[in-house]
Amino acid sequence: MAKTLVLGASLKTDRYSNYAIHSLIEKNHDVIGIGLKEGLVEGVKIYKGKPLVDDIHTITLYLNAKRQIEYYDYIIALQPERVIFNPGTKNIELEELLKKNNIFFENACTLVLLSTGQY
Repeated sequence: MAKTLVLGASLKTDRYSNYAIHSLIEKNHDVIGIGLKEGLVEGVKIYKGKPLVDDIHTITLYLNAKRQIEYYDYIIALQPERVIFNPGTKNIELEELLKKNNIFFENACTLVLLSTGQY
């Protein structure tokens, strides 16, 4: 089953990435997360580092442009169908890399896409 990777996942309940995990689960999406701390959010495993995962459909970003740099090669290697740049994560450099690798991206809000049935 195709998965959504929440990059910048937080165990803190007041973070948008945490809200996104809850919303994705509520809408029956298969989710994994990568964050600064390992743990569980709504039964979803949050990993540290760059775990080997396959069948990633969407990567939704919750890292600012500077913090994304260390993940460029990882994101490209996962070959997702799309990358979502949530508010505050826009990154022209990464967008150019995605274009070169034929990976669709959009500047959008995962929470809005989910709540309006566009995800």
